[in-house]
Amino acid sequence: MAALRKKTLAATAATGAALLLGATLARPAAAVELPHSAVAYFTTGSDLTGTRFAVDTTDTGCHDLPTAARSAVDFTAANIAVYFNAGCATGRPGEPGDLSYALGSLHWADFPYPAVSYRVLG
Repeated sequence: MAALRKKTLAATAATGAALLLGATLARPAAAVELPHSAVAYFTTGSDLTGTRFAVDTTDTGCHDLPTAARSAVDFTAANIAVYFNAGCATGRPGEPGDLSYALGSLHWADFPYPAVSYRVLG
């Protein structure tokens, strides 16, 4: 009986150690500080870090960003079309094509390429 208790205790200790190690090494799935109000902005870093550039969601014209953005948040009723070339030109950076990114209302995103321009769709 004593041997069974020792094995059970050892197994419990090993399981606890594994759980503790896993919790320590696990990275949060979404370690992003999200806003708590109606805002839309681009950021120079991924995960909404770095310098912010505000979006006027009432202006539906094409806007070039002052610096390339790696992420953005849109917690408004508007949708935002994001482009990887200046002048709201579609395509991968420096190439023609039909690629753009649709940042929907109440969403945030890290972009596959640096965002260079955008247009509010309404």
